[in-house]
Amino acid sequence: MKLLVVGASYRATPVATLERLAVPPGDLPDMLHRLVAQPYVGEAVVVSTCNRVEVYAAVSGFHGGLGDICAVLAAQAGCAPAVLANHLYVHYDGAAVDHVFRVAAGLDSMVVGEAQILGQLRDAYHVATAADSAGRLLHELMQQALRVGKRAHAETDIDRAGQSVVTAALDVAATHFADGLAGRPALVIGAGAMGALTVATLSRLGVGPLTVTNRGADRAARLAESYGATAIPFTELSGALSTVDIIVAATASTEPVLTQELMAEAVSRRTAHGAAPLVVIDLALPRDVEPGVGTLPGVAVVDIDGLASQLADSPATADTSAVAQIVTSEVETFLAWLRGADVAPTVAALRGRADDVVSAELRRLHQRRPDLTDDQRAEVTRTVHRVVQRLLHSPTVRVRQLAAEPGGDQYTALLRELFDLEVPQSAPADTVPDLGIGTVSGFAPGTAPDQSGGGR
Repeated sequence: MKLLVVGASYRATPVATLERLAVPPGDLPDMLHRLVAQPYVGEAVVVSTCNRVEVYAAVSGFHGGLGDICAVLAAQAGCAPAVLANHLYVHYDGAAVDHVFRVAAGLDSMVVGEAQILGQLRDAYHVATAADSAGRLLHELMQQALRVGKRAHAETDIDRAGQSVVTAALDVAATHFADGLAGRPALVIGAGAMGALTVATLSRLGVGPLTVTNRGADRAARLAESYGATAIPFTELSGALSTVDIIVAATASTEPVLTQELMAEAVSRRTAHGAAPLVVIDLALPRDVEPGVGTLPGVAVVDIDGLASQLADSPATADTSAVAQIVTSEVETFLAWLRGADVAPTVAALRGRADDVVSAELRRLHQRRPDLTDDQRAEVTRTVHRVVQRLLHSPTVRVRQLAAEPGGDQYTALLRELFDLEVPQSAPADTVPDLGIGTVSGFAPGTAPDQSGGGR
């Protein structure tokens, strides 16, 4: 089995497409089951956040696995695979490991170094574990990715400013107020992980009074109590919109929570009271705010699309370089483990073949020499098995060592050829593409998978 990553992110995919691809938390188990039901997909983990949707998979063949995953993603987005392909990127084998580790370390985040992605990866892994869609390969990949992410934050200062999508959005929001955000009344819609982070950040910045609302009233009440905020029923959302200067929407709703009509009513009430400009921050995917809200007088909308444009040219720092070195080292370590793991079925098949030969020869001996006592037969059996195991010990140890080195798969293949071994596969295999030139057909330029062993 080989690793394959197929995904879309804020870097090259329109928000409208990301919205269609987004997988609500309650739908993740079903999507995982659909993925592993495909003929070439043996394992799967799905990561769906406010700025990326990615499938991490163990596949028996590149072309078949890519086709299977694209079909499931296209069904999720409600479009043809050929249409979706232009917005997807693909990483294969070593490059897939490199990508996952970079994501975990925060190097691929909209706000470089943000720590929220670690929690999002952990949640995705837990869902896959519960759905039984992660096997040995993805268990190891996800556990090591989480460790790499923790190491990046522990050994460098990449997150020294506590930066996140929330802080970046609030930095933009602050530019709309001459005297900053402190003391401004704010409303947070949503009490999930992003909503909780938002309330914590607003509280730290001195924004207030703070109001929290959520469809689940108990969750909103607990969050509000933790930060001295006020929780209101979701049914009172309309009335609360006109009483604040800052609104942050971060729900898991599949439909806009703040429609243009609803916000127009709030704006009219604010205008009647001579209120300050209203800044609406949309951190949800799919979007919580209808596009037309930004055209209302006195309303400024800060969303993922706008943040991506503003943060796209963030310069590299010494910390990001240090994290990149950590990732490179960890990728090589993982690939060495992966190459060693790939040889295990072949070694097992070789030992199985030896056992079959020994058993057959012992049966022939017992037929020719029925006069042997039970003790004599047992001693002969032990001796023959001991000789065979000693003969196999050095070759199997050495092939494991060689397989862990770059290009080591050739030794595994040679062992299978020399001993005519049949190593069972869990799914049909197809050929690996020639990756020397060009791109994957149907995919955006620059998305061709890389077999080099870890480079981006």
